[in-house]
Amino acid sequence: MAQHTLIALLQDRAGVLHRTVTLLRRRGFNIASLAVGRSEVPGISRMTLVVDATDASQVVMQLDRLVEVIGVTDVTNERAVQRETALAKIVSSPKRLAELVEIVATHGARVLDLSEEELIVQITDTPERVEEFITLIRPEGLAELMRTGRLAMMRGRTPKKLEAPAHYRAQADGAPTDEEAAA
Repeated sequence: MAQHTLIALLQDRAGVLHRTVTLLRRRGFNIASLAVGRSEVPGISRMTLVVDATDASQVVMQLDRLVEVIGVTDVTNERAVQRETALAKIVSSPKRLAELVEIVATHGARVLDLSEEELIVQITDTPERVEEFITLIRPEGLAELMRTGRLAMMRGRTPKKLEAPAHYRAQADGAPTDEEAAA
């Protein structure tokens, strides 16, 4: 079963995330990753969702049926920037931890904390590179791992389906008018 990356615009209200996740659970779609937060427009959240599905159009259709979902699109095969952040704690000998500091740096990770017994590192990169990094450090004594889930943003102009409605944009400080946005 293939993984699909979806971006959705949601009303930022209590219970919306619960309704979204419950809908997908009832339809039998597995959520591989979920990241949601407030968007650039007050009252609207932006969600990146990775689902295991043979046909992502069914997921899009189901989400579009929710009143609180403003728009949703499958960006799996679109031009999009995708990132994920992971924090990892490695427990090992002091000598090996010192060696690992150099190794993690060559893979683009940052050392956040180092003691005689453990090392905490952060990596932010494409989901594939984060997975490769975790595979690399796992045998070194990976004691804890926390991942944010995938974040995705389409390149170029935002599709109409993922634009905040005018009445939401009017609330945002400095938001362009409809005429300015169309220009």
